[in-house]
Amino acid sequence: MNSKVNHPKDRPWLMRTYSGYASAKESNLLYRSNLAKGQTGLSIAFDLPTQTGYDSDHILAKGEVGKLGVPMRTIEDMDTLFNQIPIDKMNTSMTINAPTAWLLSLYLTTAEKQGANIADLRGTTQNDILKEYLSRGTYIFPPRPSMQLTAEIIGFTVNHIPKWNPINICSYHLQESGATPVQELAFTMANAITILDIVKERGEVKKEDFPKVVGRISFFLNAGIRFVEEMCKIRAFTSMWDKICTERYGVKDPKLRRFRYGVQVNSLGLTDCQPENNIARIIYEFLAVVLGKDSRSRSVQLPAWNEALGLPRKWDQQWSLRLQQIMALETDLLEYEDIFEGSHIIEQKEKELAGAAEVELNKIMEMGGVIPALETGYMKRCLVESNAKRLREIESGDKVVVGLNKFTEAEPSLLTQGMEESFLTVDDSIADQQIELLHSFKKKRDQDKVARALEKLHTSVSNSKNIMQASRECALAGVTTGEWSDTLRKIFGEYRAPTGISGISNDRISTEEARKVNEKIRRLNTKLGRNLKILIGKPGLDGHSNGAEQIAVKAKDVGMEVVYEGIRLTPEQIAESALQEGVHVVGLSILSGSHLKLIPEVIHCMQKRGLNNIPLVLGGIIPKSDIAKMNNKIICKVYAPRDYNLNTIMDEIVDMVDKAN
Repeated sequence: MNSKVNHPKDRPWLMRTYSGYASAKESNLLYRSNLAKGQTGLSIAFDLPTQTGYDSDHILAKGEVGKLGVPMRTIEDMDTLFNQIPIDKMNTSMTINAPTAWLLSLYLTTAEKQGANIADLRGTTQNDILKEYLSRGTYIFPPRPSMQLTAEIIGFTVNHIPKWNPINICSYHLQESGATPVQELAFTMANAITILDIVKERGEVKKEDFPKVVGRISFFLNAGIRFVEEMCKIRAFTSMWDKICTERYGVKDPKLRRFRYGVQVNSLGLTDCQPENNIARIIYEFLAVVLGKDSRSRSVQLPAWNEALGLPRKWDQQWSLRLQQIMALETDLLEYEDIFEGSHIIEQKEKELAGAAEVELNKIMEMGGVIPALETGYMKRCLVESNAKRLREIESGDKVVVGLNKFTEAEPSLLTQGMEESFLTVDDSIADQQIELLHSFKKKRDQDKVARALEKLHTSVSNSKNIMQASRECALAGVTTGEWSDTLRKIFGEYRAPTGISGISNDRISTEEARKVNEKIRRLNTKLGRNLKILIGKPGLDGHSNGAEQIAVKAKDVGMEVVYEGIRLTPEQIAESALQEGVHVVGLSILSGSHLKLIPEVIHCMQKRGLNNIPLVLGGIIPKSDIAKMNNKIICKVYAPRDYNLNTIMDEIVDMVDKAN
C-alpha cells in the first residue's frame, strides 16, 4: 500500500537566511535580492551595538558598527530597512533580546507609516534574555527586571498583535556553548516555564486568554551532526512541551499545545579547514529537522559553507537557500506522513532523552527556577564543563571531525582559490558614515519632544507599567537606541553574568600532554620567581565567549594563574588589568570582525603603561590578510578555529613567556 495515498502534500516551511550588514540601506538591497530569489521570510541580524543598546558613536561600539548585522538606531533606519518591502506581507524574524521592546516599537511604527494594521502582522521577536546570560552575551540589565520586560512584551503582543510570536525561546545558542541534548531540553523547558509563570503573575492577559499566551510561545533550535540523536531530541521537545502545557497550565486545545519551532542548523561544527566539507554537514543537519512530519520545523535558516571564515556573501546565502528549495520542491519528502512512526529505536531514544531531561529540569526547578540557577552560576558552569569535555574528545581524537583532526591531508579548496577572501567584509569607513547619519538625524529632530518621551518612558518603567506604549511614543519622537537603553540603565543598572570558570577545579591534569605542559610551567615558575599568570580578555561587544572560557579552563588545568573577567571590556580596562594583575601574557579573543580597530587600541593602551614586553596572543576568526595589517612585534601568535589542540596552544604560550623573560 502506498503510504502517501489520501494524504495531502505537506506545505513547505518558511525559508529564511539570517542576514544584515553595514547599513540599513545595504541590508534593504540584500533583503530585496533574497526575496526575489525565493526566500519566503526575513530574518534580521542586528549589529552588536544595537543588540547591547548602544548608538554607533558610543566608545564600546568602536569597530563593531555594521559588522555582524544592520545598525538600527532610529525610526529613520527602520524606514530605510523596509523601503519597498511591505511589512504587512512579510513574516519577519528579528534576532533581538535586551532591547526587544525598542526594536519592536520601531518596527510597528514603520508598519503603521506604511498603512499596515498591526493586528495583522506576522513574525517573531527572539526576546529570550535568559540564554544571553549563558551564551551570546548581549544582555544589558540584571535577570529579574529583564524577565519582567520580556513578560510585558508577551502581554502586549497577545493583546494587540495576536498573530505575532512574542518570544523565540532559544536553545540554539546553548548547543553552540556546549550543551548536551539533555541540557538543551532541560534548560529550554525551564526557561519557558519561568517566562510563562511571570506572564501569569503580571496579570496583563485575562485568565481565560492565558492558553493563547501558551499558544504563541515559539522556540528556536539547533540541529547538530549526530543525526539520529538530534532528530530524537526534537521529538522529545515536542512530547515534553505537550506535557508541560497540559499538566502545568491546563491547556486543552491541542493546537495551542503544539511545539512551534524554527531552526538554524549547527554553526559550531563548521570548519575553516577544508570548508567545502561544511556543505555536507549543513545538509545532514538539515535533514534531522525536516524528515519526520510529526516534528518537522516550520521555519528553517541554514548557515553558509564559509561562516567559519567570515561573513557570507550574497552568493553563499543563495546557495544555502537553494539547498532548502531543492529539499522542499524536488524531493518527495513532503508527500508522506511521518516516516518514523512506529520505529521502536526512535521511540526508545526519545524516551531516554526526555527522561534524563526531566531529571535535570526538576533539579533546576528545585533551585527556585532559572533565575536562581543563573545567578548562582550553575547553568553557565554546566555549559562550560560540557564544552570542555567536547573539546577534549576532539583533542584526543575520540570525536572525529573530518578535515580537522582526521583526514587532514587534502587538495587546496577550489572554493577559496583565486579569491583574496571567500567571504564578505565590512569596511571600517561604514562606521564613520553611520555616525554621520546618526548625528544628522539628531540635529533635525524636536529635542523637547524627545525629552518628554524619555521622561514618560522613565516614569512608566519605574511604575511597572507596560513598556510598549511609552517605547512606541519614543520611536515617533525620534529617540535613539542608546537613549532608550540608557533610560532603562538608570533604573535597572547593568549586569555582569558569571563566567562559568570559577567553579571548575584546576586540579584536573587530564592527559599526558597536559602533564608535560604542567611540568614545563613549574620549571618556568622557578625562573620567574612566581606563578605564570595569563590574562584572557574580550574587547568590544563580542559576547561569544566559548573560546575564551575554554582557554581559561585549559590554562587552569595545566597550572597557570588565570585572570578572566568576562565579556565586553574596553581596551583601557584590559591594559589596566594586565598592569594591576602583573600578568606575563595577554590573550585576546575576538570573533566579531572588529579586530582591526580593537587590537591596535589594546596594544596602544598596553604601551602607554610600559607593557611592551608582555607577549600578546590572539584568537578568533581573523583573516590572514588582516594579520599582516596588524603587524606588530608584540603580537606573538594568532590562533584560528582550526587550532583545536589546547595543550599545544598552552605549550606554545609557555615558550613565548619564557622567551620574553
